Order: sequence, then structure tokens, then C-alpha cells
Amino acid sequence: MIRVLAAWLLGLMLAVVAAIATVILVNTHVFGPHQQVESYLEALREGDGERALGLLNATVPDVNAALLDGPALQRSVDGMENVEVGDPQRSGENRMQVDVTYTIRDMEHTSSYVLEKTGTEWLFFNRWEFVPAALPTLEVSVINENEATLNGTRVVVPEGRSQFAVFYPAEVEAHYTSEYFAAPAQTVAVTNRQQGAVSLNLATEATPALVEAVNAQLKSFLDSCAEQAVFQPTNCPFGFQTENRVAAPINWSIAEYPSASIEPYNGNWVISTLRGTVLLETSLQDLFTGAIEPISVPQDFEFAARLAVTDEEIVVTPVVEY
Repeated sequence: MIRVLAAWLLGLMLAVVAAIATVILVNTHVFGPHQQVESYLEALREGDGERALGLLNATVPDVNAALLDGPALQRSVDGMENVEVGDPQRSGENRMQVDVTYTIRDMEHTSSYVLEKTGTEWLFFNRWEFVPAALPTLEVSVINENEATLNGTRVVVPEGRSQFAVFYPAEVEAHYTSEYFAAPAQTVAVTNRQQGAVSLNLATEATPALVEAVNAQLKSFLDSCAEQAVFQPTNCPFGFQTENRVAAPINWSIAEYPSASIEPYNGNWVISTLRGTVLLETSLQDLFTGAIEPISVPQDFEFAARLAVTDEEIVVTPVVEY
């Protein structure tokens, strides 16, 4: 009887030890703070912004939320590689810090999360929650435009500047593309909520298609000036003065056409001063001697032009000062 009782007690003790070991193991690997971080990262990869926000226990600043859900959110973590969730480290009473290391474009980064023990579940298992904090923000500016593309999603950028709430970690790519204006892609990594000012500045420029269209109109304008067989072509940037008599047809030809440089200025697009060279060929008769002499006179010229661009047309208006 004693042997049976001893065996029963030994079995009970082993069961208690096994139960305690199981609780410890489950607390560590299933209900541990790092598991919350794993779940948060999984929500980011799935583009589930609602779940990620709930897990992170974060508040959203009063800014644009276009990067907080769906494909834009998924793309923010697509470029993350070599992701490792570290072991929890004590960070004060009932708090643990979990560091996540990863690379973005071959550059190493670390994001840190602080979680707090807020109670237990089923009497034995710890409940961990992220310490509440506000999401970081990203400022995007676009020269002379009011929209951009962030992580593949078109967004409104009122007056060329706007702020966006961002989960972290995140890589955000921004660019602007249209037929006549474009800004090359810029990227930035947001790695923690205390990162400070993070910005993407898109330097919009005229596309080759716009420059080509403007140059074509300038060429047409100058060609029409050159067709005027007079010394002072009307509303044109070049001319010739002489006191001698014309003894042959007047022939203008454009030796060097100007190439437009289109720059932003005060919220508009302007064409920089245009410069070129024209060649005048004719013959002149000296009024005193009667001698006739052929001439070939190159002449540099410059002028300005106004530019108006809409979805429907491009209008270049030469401005010639006399």
C-alpha cells in the first residue's frame, strides 16, 4: 500500500513539474512579448493595417493615412530582409523591450518595441501589450504638383506638401510621373517612432517630351521669323540696320536654335532666357561709291518665352523686347 501511495505521489509530483514546465514554455514561446511583435510584423506583411494598429496599441496622428493599409502597407515591408526578432530584454517594472533587426537595401537597421505585462489569461499565461505611442510621420513634398505616388498608391499632396502616418519599420518610395513632368523615385526607411523629422522631397522636372514639344514651337517661331525677307522681321528677336541700299534678296537662316531649359519658379514653370544664332546673307550697295558687296553676317540673339501647360495643350508665347 505504501509503495502504491509513493508511486502515486511521485507521479503527481512529476505531473506538477511537467505542468509548471509547460506553463513556462508556453509563456515564453506562445504568450511571450516577442510573440506579439511577431504577430505585428505578420500583420504588416499581410497589409492588415487594422490588426497592426490594434496590436501596436498606437494612436494615429491627424495626417494622411494612405500608407496604413492594403498594398501600400505591404510594399512598405517588401524590401525587408534578414529579419530577426531578438530575445526580450527587461525595460523597467513589468516591461520588456524586443529588438527587431533587418536589412533594407543592404543597410542594417533595428526597430525597438516596448511591451508591458497587463495581466494573465487562464490564470497562468501572461498577457503582453505594446506600450501606447503615436505613429511616426513622413513629410512628402513635390515641386509644383499636388499629387504623388507612395508605395504604388497615388496620393493627394495639397499645395505640394503633406504628412503621412507610417507604421515602423517601413520603407517608403515616392515618385511623381506624368507626360510632361516627372520626379525620380526617392526612398526613405522609417525605423522607429522617435526617429524625428523624416521627409521625401521630389524634385519635379520637365520630361523630354515636354522639352521636345517646347523646342518644336520655338523652332517654328524662329523659322517664321527667318522667312520674312526684311531687315527687321516683325515681332522677332533679331534684325539688321544699315544705311546702304539692298542690292539682293534678304535671306535669314537660323544657324543655332535655342534649347529650352524649363525651371520651377514661384509655383509655376518658366523657360529660361533663350539664346541662338542667326545668319543674314544679302548684298549691299554703297550709296556713295555704288559698289555692291555681298555680306554674310552671323548674329547672336536672345529672347524670353512664357509657358502654359495643361492636359490638353502646350502653349509657348515668345516675348520679344525692342
